[in-house]
Amino acid sequence: MIELMRKQVDLDGSPVLFEYPCTPDGLAEQWDVRGGATWQARDGLFEGANPRNCPGMIVSRADYFGDVLLDFEARTVPPSTHDIDWMWNGCWDEARDQRGTAYVAGLQGWWVGKVGFERSPDYKLNVATPLFAFEPGRWYHVQSGSIAGHVFVVVDGALVLEVTDPDPIDSARFGRVGFEAYASRIQLRAIQVRRPLWQPVERTYPPEDGAE
Repeated sequence: MIELMRKQVDLDGSPVLFEYPCTPDGLAEQWDVRGGATWQARDGLFEGANPRNCPGMIVSRADYFGDVLLDFEARTVPPSTHDIDWMWNGCWDEARDQRGTAYVAGLQGWWVGKVGFERSPDYKLNVATPLFAFEPGRWYHVQSGSIAGHVFVVVDGALVLEVTDPDPIDSARFGRVGFEAYASRIQLRAIQVRRPLWQPVERTYPPEDGAE
């Protein structure tokens, strides 16, 4: 159970909408490679490499509308040390050949090693912190998504970031999910798209001695 502001999210109980096989056929049939990156499937995982300072992505061909939770394992591939990034409630702008509307989150990004979040394409909503002790090459279990614009990032069972969007993306219109290597080489496995199971919680403080 993850305790958000005024919400409890049952991560283990959140139903699976789709589980992606990390196979060559799965990559070819269920994902589009975007942004000039190289993506391949081997040994039960996806590997993406992108030397440029831009989103080198795989974008799902399927839409997942509504509240979405991405559940996956990821790591950087040494000597790569940064930028495991993912998106949801998103789209790809075909006319501009770049990511369009989307929620984007990541580990060890934002140039100086932060856990962060941003809203594409205008990037006026951003939040990040350098307080997560990232280890290059280590596998991390990530569970991240949003509930009506309430965004969260959970790593190895611990909440590391949350933010509320005052003007949420219309999740009935934007439903693509994706992953990106940004000037990095990353690997992914055990990829699931879930529907976050949650309930509202009224938060109050109990009385404390000395607080009168």
